[in-house]
Amino acid sequence: MIWQPSLGAWVAEDGVHVRVWAPDVDRVELVLESGARAGTHGLERAADGYHAATVAGAAAGDRYRYRLDGRDPLPDPASRFQPEGVHGASQIVDARVFQWTDAAWRPPALAELILYELHVGTFSASGRFDGVIAHLAALKDLGVTAIELMPVADFAGERGWGYDGVDLFAPSRAYGAPDDLRRLVDEAHRMGLAVLLDVVYNHLGPDGAYLGAFSPHYFTTRHQSPWGAGVNLDGPHSRPVREFFIENAQHWLHEYHIDGLRLDATHAIADDSPTPFLAELTDRVHAERPSALLIAEDSRNLRTMLEPTREGGWGLDGVWADDFHHQMRRHLAGDQDGYYRDYTGTTEDIARTIDEGWFYRGQHSAFAGAPRGTDPRGLARRRFIVCLQNHDQTGNRAFGDRLNIDIDPAAFRAASALLLCLPETPLLFMGQEWGASTPFLYFTDHNEELGRLVTEGRRNEFRHFARFADAEASARIPDPQARQTFLESRLRWDERDRDPHAGTLRLYRALIACRRRERALRGDGDGCQTLALDEETLLVKRSAAPAPTMGLLVRLGEAGPVTLAGEALASSGNRPWTPVLTTEDPEFAQDPQPPRIERAPGSLRIDFRRASAILFSIQ
Repeated sequence: MIWQPSLGAWVAEDGVHVRVWAPDVDRVELVLESGARAGTHGLERAADGYHAATVAGAAAGDRYRYRLDGRDPLPDPASRFQPEGVHGASQIVDARVFQWTDAAWRPPALAELILYELHVGTFSASGRFDGVIAHLAALKDLGVTAIELMPVADFAGERGWGYDGVDLFAPSRAYGAPDDLRRLVDEAHRMGLAVLLDVVYNHLGPDGAYLGAFSPHYFTTRHQSPWGAGVNLDGPHSRPVREFFIENAQHWLHEYHIDGLRLDATHAIADDSPTPFLAELTDRVHAERPSALLIAEDSRNLRTMLEPTREGGWGLDGVWADDFHHQMRRHLAGDQDGYYRDYTGTTEDIARTIDEGWFYRGQHSAFAGAPRGTDPRGLARRRFIVCLQNHDQTGNRAFGDRLNIDIDPAAFRAASALLLCLPETPLLFMGQEWGASTPFLYFTDHNEELGRLVTEGRRNEFRHFARFADAEASARIPDPQARQTFLESRLRWDERDRDPHAGTLRLYRALIACRRRERALRGDGDGCQTLALDEETLLVKRSAAPAPTMGLLVRLGEAGPVTLAGEALASSGNRPWTPVLTTEDPEFAQDPQPPRIERAPGSLRIDFRRASAILFSIQ
């Protein structure tokens, strides 16, 4: 369908159309600061509070702002580009002129997704969209099927995670121009990679957010978010607010050919309306683009989110399910502060989490001080996004340390095999595939006053952790405002070519190839059974008749023997178990210590010499 914006400034045959919502403002003027029609142009006010005009002769590249009732001019809250930063003039962009080459592109189904999360600013040496393009071939070779960009909406300063964005329609000038992002998406599609984008609809950043100047109705004191007043999605005048965010989602899909959105912290979106905003968003997006994926980050474990809107659900395609990460981190690294105290990390609880999709299904949460979760039975497990690392679980640690730094390399390889053989949809965090040595730290570039508060707040976050109880230890936490904190978070791509990183990369390639090749290992496999064989060992059996059954035996801890017999072998009868790979194969481990396999009638004995995993084909 032909995309027709209704907010911001867009180029048409008869000139540039502009439209903005400012219901409490009597007079809005467009101040063109450059171009053939430079000067002031009045907008016509409609009864619904929108102000609009068409300016013949204005063109792409012209800079502009809005003047409200004669006050100082402000940038457009639906600006498509802020070349001088969030406080500067907006720029008119003609989205029609980019020459797309992806007309034949068809995004992968959810069952085929292997997600790769990345931060544009630290993914490459350039820190820009073109730097991501330069490494797309490496991601294609890895075997992932989709990249997931952390938020790119423009934010104050030159560096940041992106969750304090204020110009939600404008790609950050720190990463490049709008057509640079289009070029990235077009090239990804050419290579067979889908592109998902992280968007933030629960709050705006603290610096450069001008929505409130156009109307106080964008926000409400009826609800509070962790960042201040809630977004007004359910009170008086909320209809235009909902339309603003829904159009933002549609804009990324249409103007940038984005394949889906990851909705940040949906648990922080307060909404008491009869039709939840998220349900309306999914219905509107899916009506226009049925293949578009909407995936929520949400800690509540609510099945309603994944149920169809026609049945009273919210219709989302997937949800980040962090229980698996928390169980694994507790088992492998022993974390027990904060929300980790809700998890035992036992193999029994890990197995239950795998087979259910999430662990908390209504039990009392000590961390939350209340029951948490609902029963996920009947929900396809491919709709649960699971990981061993992501930007939050890495970057929200004091020193941004990755799991592969905190645990033994053999255990990391074994855990990686488990992740990539589950029925849930796996997500990798940039550099995970080679066990990157670089941290991913929390970094910002705010003005001096706000930056000081951010630095203090960051260090206060960890005051309840035993290792940061004294002031000297707290002072060692990297300063988010320091440019060096940002630079230390950049991937070192040359690591991939030398061991042990090269061996880890070969393992990830091999595991992903198995997942994509073997139907039983894909997200559309119709059978999964996970058994906790002892305190360190899990068996995952995957089936998708008539394809061969696959079995993954994972030892997460120290050496020890494991015997497969009885229930562990029951579903496969006397069919032979043929090893496909082990994480201790010489191409993956510098000092391989492969498990020994001994066969006997009706049983298999495996002697693990250390943490490792064996993938079997059961013919």
